[in-house]
Amino acid sequence: MAEQTNMYPHVLIFPMPVQGHINSMFKLTELLCIANIHATYLLTVETHARLLANTNVVSSYTKYPGFRFQTLPESVSGGNAESKDFIHNLYESMKTAKGFLRDLVISEGLKKPVTCIIADGVMRFTLDVGEEIGVPVMYFRTISACSFWSYFCMNKLIEAGDCPFKGDDMDLPIKSVPGMESFLRQRDLPKMFRVADRNDRSFQMMFTETQQTVRAQALILNTFEDLEGPILSQIHTRIPNIYTIGPLHAHLKVHTELETESTTLSQSNSLWEEDRSCIKWLEDQPMKSVIYVSFGSLAMVTKEQLMEFWHGLVNSGHRFLWVIRPDSITGAEGSQEIPAELEEGTKARGHMVNWAPQEEVLAHPAIGGFLTHSGWNSTLENICEGVPMICWPYFADQQINSRFVGEVWKIGLDIKDTCDRCTIEKSVKDLMGDRKEEFAKSAKEMATLASKAVNEGGSSRSNLNRLIEDIQSMCVQSQQAKTPIS
Repeated sequence: MAEQTNMYPHVLIFPMPVQGHINSMFKLTELLCIANIHATYLLTVETHARLLANTNVVSSYTKYPGFRFQTLPESVSGGNAESKDFIHNLYESMKTAKGFLRDLVISEGLKKPVTCIIADGVMRFTLDVGEEIGVPVMYFRTISACSFWSYFCMNKLIEAGDCPFKGDDMDLPIKSVPGMESFLRQRDLPKMFRVADRNDRSFQMMFTETQQTVRAQALILNTFEDLEGPILSQIHTRIPNIYTIGPLHAHLKVHTELETESTTLSQSNSLWEEDRSCIKWLEDQPMKSVIYVSFGSLAMVTKEQLMEFWHGLVNSGHRFLWVIRPDSITGAEGSQEIPAELEEGTKARGHMVNWAPQEEVLAHPAIGGFLTHSGWNSTLENICEGVPMICWPYFADQQINSRFVGEVWKIGLDIKDTCDRCTIEKSVKDLMGDRKEEFAKSAKEMATLASKAVNEGGSSRSNLNRLIEDIQSMCVQSQQAKTPIS
């Protein structure tokens, strides 16, 4: 009989080393650990170092004896986020980890066999490794289902002549993405679609990687049926085995509440040091009076855009909490005099920090709105708290997400491709004042559906249980395959 330790499923978790991907895959990892599934989490050396420096996540996982971190070779780098070729360089760097991944999984065999790999869904080399050594690979796409589907339909866009784009009319309808025919426009597709030549390397990278999803054992998505049901039905026509298990952070909240009988926010997985002065500042603000402003971990703004946002926020007359990463402003060399009205307006009604504990901020009763880049983690965290949004997407999945927020879910405003103080001022006034009740009502209804999804009997809870059971079954099948027939 095999030793008991060998009967535990052992999952290797392999995210792309950027904040949004790391964050959601950490949430899944902890949920698997709670279910007594062993997990190895694969990180670059620099990402591991930043987690050690800015969080207690490394030490906090000691409560799970089946968990461990594993670092990639130092040559595999997260890259320079300020580089315009950041995503492509990161993608190329991650591909060099193929040999290491194969050797790692094989070397684990005598001690604690890897029975399943859950890989970020933009690394097809993990599928190659899994097929070569006989270990099932599940894909985890950390973006929305609607964004994933738009990527998956890139061939349809090409066949229909919708890509490359025709002319400069960004409001031209796009009819070639099934399920989105009635509302999708050119401007709602990711920036990588806005190319003159479909041989563009970013376009080809996403096209090639997304098409490989059909090779995976399954697709895991951080979403829920009541939010993206129609699009999920479209995806099911091509990928039968899908686990919709979101919002992941809400699962952990429910688990914590059941364990401790108190509401506790999940631990930070931040690569930046969080400035908790913003929580103290929020304590002194009236209920629903503050708009929270954050453009996530990768978005960049120019000095000119920064000033437009600043003027718009101050001119709106509403209180604001603004996260401005030190590395997020391009062309920021040299000093620029700040107009007196901005300094005075910020001192009276604003608070600025380099980084914030976002889940805690969004859950704070003083928050009444969120001006966001529409990253998927931020969108889900916000949906769960029932906070209306103003969406200013930057790249990747964010353009699609913002269209769904404004046009499909009706829980906020989409101001993509604009950055002028008048638009920002009006949007804040609409969200926090003139249309406050309209957006608050729809946002609260969506928050109720999100809560229902992760609680007992909910679609995401059921799918998470199914995922755990299937991972356990893979372990049993692996053991049976290795047991000699007498």
